Amino acid sequence: MATTLTRPMTVEEFDKLPETGPFYYELHKGELVQVPRPNHGHYRTQHQLRRLLETAAGDSGIVETEFAFRALPEHEFRVADVAYVSQERWDQIDPKDNLRGAPDLVIEVLSPSNTAAEMSKRERLCLENGCREFWVVDADLRQVKVSTPDGITTTYRDGQEIPLRLFGSASLKVNAIFS
Repeated sequence: MATTLTRPMTVEEFDKLPETGPFYYELHKGELVQVPRPNHGHYRTQHQLRRLLETAAGDSGIVETEFAFRALPEHEFRVADVAYVSQERWDQIDPKDNLRGAPDLVIEVLSPSNTAAEMSKRERLCLENGCREFWVVDADLRQVKVSTPDGITTTYRDGQEIPLRLFGSASLKVNAIFS
């Protein structure tokens, strides 16, 4: 007989769950949340962002897709579509754990299943727990919304360039993300 938790699930309990088929799970405030796996267009955008950002980052850190992290230690386990972590922070991650806190850069590529409220909560969680920039990429509108912990949000569209402040003076053409 299956048992139901009457308290928030911990990351330790979460880590013991088996992996499943067409979806994966995240832990949101101790609640198990089912997340559908992305479609090919989503993966293409992730791959392009990773490729472009790896070039800009050089040896300063690591750019990864589907990057798992623990924004809060006990009851939060999230997966960023694309993330950048400085080399110093990367080297401090326990090989048997995940990054504690949010990555320096978290990028979410919008999917049909995402809601504005969900993205807002995710943005706030990340920016309040170590993230220096939070991007929301909308492939349909061909735009990128960039938010920072100081409350400033800027939307970049086709024909514009996103300053890559985490990588020095580099910039990224919005058009390049969607090519």
